[in-house]
Amino acid sequence: MIKDLVIRNRSYRKFVNTKKVTAGQLEDLVDIARLTPSSKNCQPLKYLLVTTPKDVDFVFSHLKWAWHLKHWDGPDKSQQPPAYIIMCIDKDLNDQALIDAGISAQTILLAATENNMGGCIIRTVNRYAIAKYFDLPENIEIVQVIAIGYPDQKIELTTVSEDGSVSYFEDESGIHYVPKRNIEDIIISRKG
Repeated sequence: MIKDLVIRNRSYRKFVNTKKVTAGQLEDLVDIARLTPSSKNCQPLKYLLVTTPKDVDFVFSHLKWAWHLKHWDGPDKSQQPPAYIIMCIDKDLNDQALIDAGISAQTILLAATENNMGGCIIRTVNRYAIAKYFDLPENIEIVQVIAIGYPDQKIELTTVSEDGSVSYFEDESGIHYVPKRNIEDIIISRKG
């Protein structure tokens, strides 16, 4: 059922670094995303698949990992992701495709989850350095980076606290908690 897949699909930030992900596995994930709807059917999304250790290390060093975990610089070497998908927009095809990017990223992560992998969409990225490193042409703009690997993290959903904080956090045992609003808090009721 799709709900079970969505619940299992979390923003994983720690991975089994020794369990590699191949370029072929990443290509399979992108192949599924390729079939999703696209604004005006322009299909401007392009993907750079990163699996070689040198390239993976470079990408890792140009990412900011967790907005709410201000004092955390990301996973240590033993839990860094073994692969990345760098999602780009070909501006010659359509330079306004952020909805496409969201649909595609979620599809990639659901497909990864279905294959016992996981990932994390990262938008705080040094786009300039990564584009220069991979020698991307001017018409190719980095939208986001998706870390992909086999999760090494326990994540539990919880309800938003009474103070309204949606900040995720990790307890002393390493369990990562992600607060979610209740259904009655997100449905707008008509007045009168």
